[in-house]
Amino acid sequence: MRPEELYKFDPGEKPLERLAPGGGFTSIFRKIGCIGDSLSAGEFESKRDDGSTGFHDMYDYSWGSFIGRDVGCEIVNMGRDLMTAEEFVTSYADSKRFFAPENACQAYIIALGVNDLFTKGGALGSIDDVHPDDPGKNAANFAGYMGKLLSRLKAVSPRCRLFLVSMPHQECEGCWNPTVEAHRDLLVELTKLYSHAYVIDLCEYFPVQNDAIRELIYTGSHFNPMGYAYVARCFESYIDWFIRRDPRAFAEVPFIGTNLSYDEVLK
Repeated sequence: MRPEELYKFDPGEKPLERLAPGGGFTSIFRKIGCIGDSLSAGEFESKRDDGSTGFHDMYDYSWGSFIGRDVGCEIVNMGRDLMTAEEFVTSYADSKRFFAPENACQAYIIALGVNDLFTKGGALGSIDDVHPDDPGKNAANFAGYMGKLLSRLKAVSPRCRLFLVSMPHQECEGCWNPTVEAHRDLLVELTKLYSHAYVIDLCEYFPVQNDAIRELIYTGSHFNPMGYAYVARCFESYIDWFIRRDPRAFAEVPFIGTNLSYDEVLK
């Protein structure tokens, strides 16, 4: 196979139009941090004898762990059930030393917002609430906390690649919420403030979560094992799509965490 076949990219190709075998070019990353809530932690539900529901973080089944096995890279799983951007950046990450140099990653996949905006009922905010040069001025809302999070990641790994994940739509009575699109739009704006930042747009390109999809990839309100594996394939394929679309922007991934550079424009 010729190199151009590996890089094959049709300008009309949509993300997730095809799943990249073996994770495709996502394998260029040797250390990926996965930040998120229960779905990032591989949570499963069980039923107790009294009919109540048990919730269990099983990290070996998280989408991050599937990515690590698919592409052969190290995964630093920073997810936990009910995680919000506020808790992560104000207490949880520091308690786990996720911002410490030994946990610096070449890339981060960040899937936050569900608990911030729906479970906790917090305010979304706007891009005007984010001040990359002085994060202490950020507002106390989702936009502000996400900005602080991205600034902290860039401080520990300045040339890392940031992949921000939007939420898929839920199709059920009363579930079609415009906040899902507003969240995605905010993430797009955030990528304009931070270098090498991208949006994995599940709002636009992931299947709408309807009853038929839930039957296949959910148990209760969380994924089943096949669901976590499927989401991992989607993330890998989306990142592969970014790389094939603009290979030069990823040419210096091996230099992340070093002082080496070939092209100052990409530094």
